[in-house]
Amino acid sequence: MSITAAMPTAKKRPRRTRTKRVSHLPAIKLSSLLPSHIDLHDPLKPSLVCGDCGTWAPVTGMQSKLQKLVPHHTGRADVAAAFRCRSSNRRIEWDMTIPEWHQALTDAVKDAASRQATTVLPKAFSPATDQTLQARAQRTPAGRLADWNAVLPRVAATDAHRQVAPAGDAPAQSPTVPLDKLRIGH
Repeated sequence: MSITAAMPTAKKRPRRTRTKRVSHLPAIKLSSLLPSHIDLHDPLKPSLVCGDCGTWAPVTGMQSKLQKLVPHHTGRADVAAAFRCRSSNRRIEWDMTIPEWHQALTDAVKDAASRQATTVLPKAFSPATDQTLQARAQRTPAGRLADWNAVLPRVAATDAHRQVAPAGDAPAQSPTVPLDKLRIGH
């Protein structure tokens, strides 16, 4: 699709939000966030993860008296509806310095790196389980057929026993139960 002069284009947006609005929610303290949810690598362009929606949002007003989260939406771009997050324009309380944040981030990385996955131990086999597994491995289709043919007389005897009417008086007010099998399609 080629671009023509009639197609609308997006306007250039200002680099920083110039609103005096401030959220009514209490200020976000940096010490209450995980160090991995704060990005202070460039002190003039910090960003952090919004506690309400989990979106990375830049902090505006770094050179002014009041720093706050940039207004942002809760949904993903072009996927969900654009609803303004309730933590937009929320004040930021700087209760830690950049070296303190860097130290906390380094400690968190060391802590995560020192963790080791637990070794998954296989389930111990009992002799009966081992014998069953070996017998399954040795079975063939002919062996299974022979086993089934050996069981067939007991299955036929059980079916015949089910067809026998129980001894004793039959209920007086109920309909009789059919004793022969219902055959469908024969």
